[in-house]
Amino acid sequence: MPFYENGDVRIRYEEVGSGFPLLVTPGGGLNSRVDLWPTQVFNAMEEFKNDFRCITMDQRNASGGESTGPVQVNDPWGAFADDQLGLMDHLGIKEFVFMGYCIGGPFAMKLIERAPERVPAAVLCQPVGHASKTPDAMYDAGRDVWGPELCARRPGVTMEIVEQYLHNLYRIQPDFMYCVSREFAKSCRTPLLVMPDDTPSHSYDAAMDLVALAPKAQVTAYPWKESPDVKAKTINQVREFLSAHQPVNTAR
Repeated sequence: MPFYENGDVRIRYEEVGSGFPLLVTPGGGLNSRVDLWPTQVFNAMEEFKNDFRCITMDQRNASGGESTGPVQVNDPWGAFADDQLGLMDHLGIKEFVFMGYCIGGPFAMKLIERAPERVPAAVLCQPVGHASKTPDAMYDAGRDVWGPELCARRPGVTMEIVEQYLHNLYRIQPDFMYCVSREFAKSCRTPLLVMPDDTPSHSYDAAMDLVALAPKAQVTAYPWKESPDVKAKTINQVREFLSAHQPVNTAR
């Protein structure tokens, strides 16, 4: 498998298809990685390979993945965005549409905050977000599953480091999408398509707050994944949304 390296960061990635670039990240929280695609609500790499140049990656330090990098306690969301933008730079890609599952919801918003000129549109599929009834769902999953696995692989990483990292991911801004403010969402001019879910980690309220706040946000039907017909229509809605927001001079 190909790798992108930048100093002490090493990112495994895969590509399939052709067309305008689509960076797509699977769900799995901090264990988001390429080999999880067959278990996703639908496999975007397979679904969209005839429409886009689909690019995916193991996020840094995902258990079972091959990407590695420092545990960036001081700016954890920014470090993910740096990895994603760095991979696009490595591939010679300036502009790309983005689709993030689960933790990819915050990834999308941080990418847009960091580099709005590079991301003409984004889809947030079952995005994680703060839920008032289960405020520590993401923190607890990281502490109980991801953290011990990382410590076992990386002797220099302790649970104290892990807990500070998780605190800065999910508790510094314990609201909404974790990585950006509501004020930023109100000012966001990037077209967004939100595919809500409602689980302890996939906050329906946070997803719908984003739809209400962001001026160019759209929302799919909900629920959308249980009925095969509704699911198929929703996937086509994603395809049409991403295709419609390719820069005109690069559209096929």
